[in-house]
Amino acid sequence: MRALPRRVGLGIAARGDVSDAIEWARRARDGGLEAIWVHDSYFERDAVTYGTAMATALSEDGNDSFRVALGSVNPFTRHPLVLAMTGSALDDLLPERITMAIGSGQPVRLGQMGIPYTPADAVARIGDTIDQLRLLWAGERIKIGREDLPPIQPMFPPVHRIPLYVAANRREFVELAGRKADGYLAKPCESIPSLQTIHGRLRTAAAEAGRNPDDVDTAAYLLSLVDKTRREALNRAKREPFVIYMMSILTPVSMARAGFEMELRDRIAAAWKAEDYHEAGKLIPDEMLDAFMLCGTRDDVAAQAMAFHSKTGLALPLLQPVVQERHQVLELIETAKIYAALPEPAAETAPAPAAVPVAVAASTALGSTPVAVAGASAATPALAPAAASGSGLAGDRRLNILDKAWRRVTAAWEIVRPFAYTVSVIPTTAGGALAVVDGRFSWIPFLAALAAAMLIQSGTNVVNEVFDVRKGIDTITSPRASHAVLKGRMTERGAYAFALGMFAVAIALGLFLAYLRGPIIIVLGILGLMGGYGYTAPPFEYKYKALGVPIIFGLMGPLMVTGSYLAVTGTWEPRTIILSLPIGFLVAAIVHGNDWRDISDDTRAGIRTLSNRIGRYWARYAYLALVLAAYGSLGLAIAFRGLPATTVLAMLSLPFLAQVIGSAELGAQGQARAIARIDLQTAHLHLAFGTLLVAGLLLSLAIG
Repeated sequence: MRALPRRVGLGIAARGDVSDAIEWARRARDGGLEAIWVHDSYFERDAVTYGTAMATALSEDGNDSFRVALGSVNPFTRHPLVLAMTGSALDDLLPERITMAIGSGQPVRLGQMGIPYTPADAVARIGDTIDQLRLLWAGERIKIGREDLPPIQPMFPPVHRIPLYVAANRREFVELAGRKADGYLAKPCESIPSLQTIHGRLRTAAAEAGRNPDDVDTAAYLLSLVDKTRREALNRAKREPFVIYMMSILTPVSMARAGFEMELRDRIAAAWKAEDYHEAGKLIPDEMLDAFMLCGTRDDVAAQAMAFHSKTGLALPLLQPVVQERHQVLELIETAKIYAALPEPAAETAPAPAAVPVAVAASTALGSTPVAVAGASAATPALAPAAASGSGLAGDRRLNILDKAWRRVTAAWEIVRPFAYTVSVIPTTAGGALAVVDGRFSWIPFLAALAAAMLIQSGTNVVNEVFDVRKGIDTITSPRASHAVLKGRMTERGAYAFALGMFAVAIALGLFLAYLRGPIIIVLGILGLMGGYGYTAPPFEYKYKALGVPIIFGLMGPLMVTGSYLAVTGTWEPRTIILSLPIGFLVAAIVHGNDWRDISDDTRAGIRTLSNRIGRYWARYAYLALVLAAYGSLGLAIAFRGLPATTVLAMLSLPFLAQVIGSAELGAQGQARAIARIDLQTAHLHLAFGTLLVAGLLLSLAIG
């Protein structure tokens, strides 16, 4: 496969499906990238297994130059002999196309595993491991164990040269890489000033060891996030717990080199430890993300990668997705192609390693007067190449009027969750259908009641999203129906105002109905508004007090069916309660299914729902009880003549019931993906059941 004109690679963590990693490796190779690097991500999955799977797949596709790299593996958790055995096997799978980076990992992780660690021991361990690996791969006997035992005899054939990198960020490790390694691998979230310092020390150490500094390769993981606009990418990054965590563990040296005060990092870390991700995200300025990671459109990220390459001497940027999902990985492969095709910027005089502290100001990318930012003390040149390339790095790309309007419309459509309108349309229509059967139907009050119900539901959905985001329940990787606020397509303030606007229109419609049918409508409207707004908003927040399911049953069942009949006819009818029961059970099942799916997120955020109070085991049975109760209550209503016999038509929705029961059973067996969309599936069941129920009511009138 033809290589790109400039070296670039893809970095991933050992997580997710191994089959995905294989696909990404093939796509990266087909795109002309140099390599895919996979690192151990304690305590997730094994990087060697991923590397082996990718090497096996690539070996079957024919021989080329694309490499698979383990970066990094840890000699504290993998004995040098085990690493030698691993390298031998991988080299047999993919000859001359394996790379290995050696690092000690985070001391806290070793401590969690009960492995002793000191910085001095780590430097010695990594240096010795490099020496031992080279000897073992050359087929030599070495003695690294007890003196009274025979030396180790490698029982595998000599291995093709496997480049060895040092992966650690302290001065001693950088100097070790310069003295004896084939390359140096920088960790994620190194800034341009940090990499400038590292590069200078690396070359100095190599020269002092009598080596040509150009023979020591440099690679670095560059955390990257691609979105439609730079603003959306920045907003999305600030909502991602992994990004917040990385910002909260930056070292004093890293912060100082990038021009930020430690007080900013400490505030972010305090919010992180308190699991207040909403507050932590708000504390992170754009300039901080620009200093330590790459965010924006493909062109933006490519330009930022070029800044790291041109200003630090970084030979091999490894674009690593912040959110390791298929879309992001494929976006980064395309971004790598753009980066590789960019022209080299005009030569600049790199600052000496000591002349490091530089800061960040997005305004420099626009050529405007620098603006002081909380936590930043000066401005960094990190963004200059992007400005030169015309990528619009300091803000969103210029959108025309139609694009801006379309973004707002799609964000509004997403945040109101139109797929769930069934929960307001069906109860209101059922009440109206009963009014038709009774010969008391009127179109104007029915349409007003339907519009008011949908507006209250829409406002409730928006308020729910705003407060779930504020409490850190929603993250960018959550299987939610809407990410409009998380991705920055709509601000929290804008979303809140949008919700209040819909509530205001609903109130106006309620006053119109009260004029037609009397003040009782006002009472029902107040109950509906309080129930909708108070679902997640203070002071009630009844969703977070394990009251969501029963209150939603009452609001979207008896209250809405009875209220719509009253609005249409102006009278009270006891049969509306009977009619509302199966409808209410299914609405409650939608809510409960959502809470069952989100048990982990809600528990982490300290939220109490019915599902996490009773646990996964009983949550499954509660869900099944709700969906089956809908059919049971309908059967009883028909048997005791509470509803016309023709409403048995609703039983034709049983295939939808079978689908949700099947998903529930798989979810109970530990297959989380099976219930990832159970709220949507239950909404489909509710729509099918309710539509057939309404049809059954109208059919009873037709046949007398």
